[in-house]
Amino acid sequence: MAVCLSCFCFFKGSPVENAEPTLHFILTAPNGRMEIFMNIYLDHAATTPLSPPMQQYLSSLLHDFGNPSSLYSLGLHTKSIIENARRNTAAFIHASRQDVFFTGGGSASNTLAIKGYCSRHDCNIFYSPLAHKSILKCAASCKKSRPLKVDKKGFLDLNDLEKQLYEQSKTPFVIIEYANSEIGTIQPVDEIIQIVHRHKGIIYIDCTGSIPSIPFDVKNTDVDMCGFSAHKLGALKGCGVFYKKSSIDIEPLIYGAQEQGLWGGTENVLGIASLGKALEHYDYSFVSSKNRDYVYDFIRTSIPGAYLVGSLTNRLPHHLYICFQGIEGEALMMLLDMKGIQVSTGSACNAGNLSASDALSAIGMNEKDIHSCIRITFSGRETKEELDYFCRNLKESVNRLKSMNKIKYPYKQHKADL
Repeated sequence: MAVCLSCFCFFKGSPVENAEPTLHFILTAPNGRMEIFMNIYLDHAATTPLSPPMQQYLSSLLHDFGNPSSLYSLGLHTKSIIENARRNTAAFIHASRQDVFFTGGGSASNTLAIKGYCSRHDCNIFYSPLAHKSILKCAASCKKSRPLKVDKKGFLDLNDLEKQLYEQSKTPFVIIEYANSEIGTIQPVDEIIQIVHRHKGIIYIDCTGSIPSIPFDVKNTDVDMCGFSAHKLGALKGCGVFYKKSSIDIEPLIYGAQEQGLWGGTENVLGIASLGKALEHYDYSFVSSKNRDYVYDFIRTSIPGAYLVGSLTNRLPHHLYICFQGIEGEALMMLLDMKGIQVSTGSACNAGNLSASDALSAIGMNEKDIHSCIRITFSGRETKEELDYFCRNLKESVNRLKSMNKIKYPYKQHKADL
């Protein structure tokens, strides 16, 4: 069967120089029917694209090969690129420049905080069971660590936290995520920090999932340590940020002279530069729940057996995590990919792992539903045409999978957290 294919491209975003190219294909079948095939990326919680201006900026740096530790002009130039990025990063989180360190990524910052602090201090670790796998595994490798309780929406049980810290004779070290990138629930961070400090504790917050849509002020929150990853903010992969109060002493994870001795090795100049550039003009004006709510309203009213996981009222504005009872989430993801739509079944760090998600198990979700979920995360720049294309293909794909199963699954309607 012959099919005619034509292609056109337009740019979305504002201003134009920061626009993202979007490809649309028109498929013309022999019967004369035309269908538009769109390429839509809806997995911004996994990683974010490099804008055309960012690509041009990075290309301009490819000849700046000097070692930042060298004292001649080539080295001093690359060193200045790093320090400019440090200034931008410090301003972004309202920190002092000397308290900002560059690492190899979000997982590296998490590990530096946990291992670095525990190596110098006799403490008891308390961590969120919803945390990133790098935190869960690192905390488990330490001698005195225990998970905190969470409810079915993913919120930390603050009464349990208060009780656990009250009973401690050693310094409590609390490790949480600002927001969970899998189910989207935002923690009451200010209240948690106050509880920890009231009990003479130290707190580390992983902001990787939240900082693309929620600004973070380390001075106002009085957080002790925090970290996040560059590639969730429109920068390159392989670069992370670690912040700590100057009064907190930690052991280096990688020994060397760079980053005040906390993270040794020649710096990732391109990665650090890309982060500095991304934060220089980072635009929170695109952060809105409008596109999320548009899609959620469609799912809620048009696809039986689908329900939201996590909180709706205290949720990342760009984030949906939906269970479609009776089908496999991975099969749905693959069908959507065939339509040019990229979503995920959860954290990219858990992709390919068939065991139950740590976060979903922690909130008490049954295993059958755990494998029926997909995560949809928006940039805020999607057009109504693109959202409608996604909704239409989502419904068609869910119905197709249910039909293929040839089983009518009984499901319990979940009341939304309105």
